[in-house]
Amino acid sequence: MKDNFSSKSNEYLKYRPTYPIELYSYIDSIIVNKSAVWDCGTGNGQVAMELSPIFEKVYATDISQSQLEQAPKEKNIEYSIQRAEKTNFCNDLFDLIVVAQAIHWFDFEKFYMEVNRTGKPNSYIVVIGYGLHRINPDIDKVILEFYKNIIGNYWDIERKYLDENYQTIPFPFQEMEVPQFKNSYNWSFEHLIGYLRTWSAVKHYIKAKQQDPVDLIENRIKELWGEESTLAVDFPLLLRIGKVKPI
Repeated sequence: MKDNFSSKSNEYLKYRPTYPIELYSYIDSIIVNKSAVWDCGTGNGQVAMELSPIFEKVYATDISQSQLEQAPKEKNIEYSIQRAEKTNFCNDLFDLIVVAQAIHWFDFEKFYMEVNRTGKPNSYIVVIGYGLHRINPDIDKVILEFYKNIIGNYWDIERKYLDENYQTIPFPFQEMEVPQFKNSYNWSFEHLIGYLRTWSAVKHYIKAKQQDPVDLIENRIKELWGEESTLAVDFPLLLRIGKVKPI
């Protein structure tokens, strides 16, 4: 598993989108037993926090200490630095295993072995992510050009799984049909620019060229943004759910 998010983890917490409450309500509705959940690749703990009212115990892991230091604390959340592919958890511990915007960084085969080892019979795995956002046709065109042609060569190869809506990842579980969800926000121009600067390809570009590529498009987006204090920003939600060790 790669660690692209330890640097500037406070900005990741500030600018990255969360997930809609409807998604957590749906997860709550399909899980019968709620004693223990593993939030794998928890990052700044946003998913763990939403799961904490639902489950008796939340185990949240990540490889980034700086990300975990930003995570909010709750009595029933236990954070630990562990790799997705090898943990110290007991066999048959979890009713649910959640991975949000992280599975594309994992070694699939080894991680799924750990899922099958630590998940109870008839437990669930939920894989969540979000794709490229949409604002309006003019701004979207500038950002798509930026995404593909300015920083395109600086994306890790694993990014393709998000572009392919997580439909091309291996998923060796009894899969469920799931509803479609969308994440919608009203963001300021400054929030959008802050979000773009959390992209891993932007960080790779800066390291390679000693220049922030967001500077190349910031003024153009500002012009297109106009006088509005905020604009609607929509993220398509990626979701796959499967049953682990079905009985």
